[in-house]
Amino acid sequence: VPPPINLLLITTQQRTNERKINKRFNTMTLPPQVIAATEKIETFMEKYPVLTQNEKLKDIEKQTGYSKAYFFLLGISIISLAIYALGGSKLVTDLVSFVYPAYMSFKAIDSCNAVEHTQWLTYWVVFSFVSIFESVCGFITEFIPFYFFIKVAFFIWLYHPKFMGAGLLYSEAIKPVLMPHLKGLQKKSVAPSKKVE
Repeated sequence: VPPPINLLLITTQQRTNERKINKRFNTMTLPPQVIAATEKIETFMEKYPVLTQNEKLKDIEKQTGYSKAYFFLLGISIISLAIYALGGSKLVTDLVSFVYPAYMSFKAIDSCNAVEHTQWLTYWVVFSFVSIFESVCGFITEFIPFYFFIKVAFFIWLYHPKFMGAGLLYSEAIKPVLMPHLKGLQKKSVAPSKKVE
């Protein structure tokens, strides 16, 4: 039995309205800030095509008509949520404070730049100190609100190329406090010992 004509008209009209909505959504003008951010993300994706799966996302972009930057951000969001779901904020902060610095430290090993060596050696000293502090005084960190967010911000400040906080921390805090003690230890170890007769 064929459907009544009124039902056919309603479904045809609904399809036409859906197409108009979809077409309007696809051609909707975005704020200039969103467009600029999308362009920056696409530039980043073209700079690192293997890491960002640029070619696969281009295919998806052609199929859907939406920018590949949206799919890239969606993928990053899903991965971030999965990491957070698996290990919580501690795993996220540990990854943020370890992955990029480890990569840059491997690069610094091959460079002859003393500033880079100081930057990354200091970073790892501070990283070790914070790790030991967390292990010994974990009960204190439980009482600090938003501790893991503060920790992420601190470590990013330490290694971000704009701030290079580890070098600053070394020159302003670690070197003035520790170097006099280290020089004293060196003098004691270098001093000739008297022979017992």
